Amino acid sequence: MTENATIGFIGLGVMGGPMCRNMALKHGGRLIAFDLNPASFDEALADTKAERAASITEVARAADIIFLSLPGGAQVKSVCLGAGGISASARAGAIIVDLSTTAVELAREVARDLAAHGMEFADAPVARTREAARKGQLSVMVGAPEPLYERIRPLIDYIATDVTHGGEIGCGQVLKLVNNMLVFEHVVALAEMMVVAERAGVKPEVMLAAVSKGSGDSFVLRNHGINAMLPHSFPDKAFPPEYVLKDISYVLELARGCEVTPHLAEMTRRYYQASAETGGSGRYFPAVIELIEKGGAPAGEQVKA
Repeated sequence: MTENATIGFIGLGVMGGPMCRNMALKHGGRLIAFDLNPASFDEALADTKAERAASITEVARAADIIFLSLPGGAQVKSVCLGAGGISASARAGAIIVDLSTTAVELAREVARDLAAHGMEFADAPVARTREAARKGQLSVMVGAPEPLYERIRPLIDYIATDVTHGGEIGCGQVLKLVNNMLVFEHVVALAEMMVVAERAGVKPEVMLAAVSKGSGDSFVLRNHGINAMLPHSFPDKAFPPEYVLKDISYVLELARGCEVTPHLAEMTRRYYQASAETGGSGRYFPAVIELIEKGGAPAGEQVKA
């Protein structure tokens, strides 16, 4: 079914655009896509076979399988269940695959509500960078019943080199939130030590090169550290602290539901809140290093001399 299915794609932003492009280039069947910003379609898909939809409703009526790549849970809920959304327009038997990052319970709520309309839902959040999305080399973590996972896996392979079936609905989001939280914490830890090393007389590039050869090496060091924090390259339209704070809020909600008090996650949230309020807003989130360089403290905290 999936090889010739009509794919719908909603959300053509920083990650959605290149993911949809890979699907349009690799899928043998029809693909129809929509974004609120018409320029996003032109930028990502103008030279492909993808068809431009005028609305969510048009995508929902045409597609057998609909992929979503949206900013967060509120948008996913609105697109799936709101007026003019998928539940009101798609046919019974349609499959919705959410590539966004949302709260775990929201994924399960959306799945229940769509099931009442005869539709299936899988949460399949993606990890890695925009460049990985462009190359079709993402890591995707899927929450879905086994039969549904097997049906959608060939399509996910268009955008990913690593796919993990985490378990039932919501488990994809659990894995993604754990992954992101570890990245956010590590970026703050690396930023602190880069500043300490430089002020103690070691050039940042020397520190990163040395640590990369030892047990302190990591993906964050080799990517966020070398490519962003070392050259102080923090572009707009990447992944700003506002997105970090959204994801951390999902982590804190999940932890509370599991009766865990995540002290380090909360401290990390304060760092990014302070960064967003002191020049980091809208910029790539490793800009949190600038807060540390200026002697800033996490929101709500005062550093004692």
